Amino acid sequence: MSSQPESFPASSLTPQASRLSVLTEEMKGRIRDLFPRYPTRQAVTLPALHIVNETLRCVPLQAMEEIAELLELTPAQVYDTMSFYGFFRQAPLGKHRVWVCRSISCAVRGGEEVLEHAGRKLGIHPGETTDDGRITLEYAECLGLCDFAPAALVGDVAVKDLTNEKVEQLLDSLT
Repeated sequence: MSSQPESFPASSLTPQASRLSVLTEEMKGRIRDLFPRYPTRQAVTLPALHIVNETLRCVPLQAMEEIAELLELTPAQVYDTMSFYGFFRQAPLGKHRVWVCRSISCAVRGGEEVLEHAGRKLGIHPGETTDDGRITLEYAECLGLCDFAPAALVGDVAVKDLTNEKVEQLLDSLT
C-alpha cells in the first residue's frame, strides 16, 4: 500500500530532469553562446527570454524554469525579469502581434480610438487573439514613436500616423 494520498498524482513526483524540455537543444545552445558576451549569467536573462519568445511566441512557466537552471538562477529571478517587460507573454500569441501605442502622445492624437477600432474590426479586446490565431491585439504604454503618433508595432515593424482607415488596411494585409 502506498503512503502517498490517492488524490496526489504520481506524475508530479517525477523529477524535473525527466520531464520533456520546452527549450530545444538549439535554443539552449544559442543561450550558452551568449555567456562569454555578458559579465554574469544573470545578465543573460533578457536575451535568453528573447530567444525563447521568438521561437515559441511566448515564454511558458516551464521555459522560465529551464532558463533559470541553465543560468544557475532561481525561477523567481527569471520571472522578475520577464514580468518587468510587457513584451513577454506566457500564453502563445497569434501569428501577428499588433501593439497599438496608448502613451500620452498617441492618446492625444487618437491612439485609443484606433485601438478600439482595431478591436471592433477583429472582434476581440486588447490582450486577446483572434479565433483563427492570426492576430493578437495589445496596447503598448510607449513605443517611442511620439513624433509619428498614433503608432503601432506589428511584429518588428513600426506603423506610423495611424488612422482607422490605415488600421483596417493593415489588419486586412496580415495573413
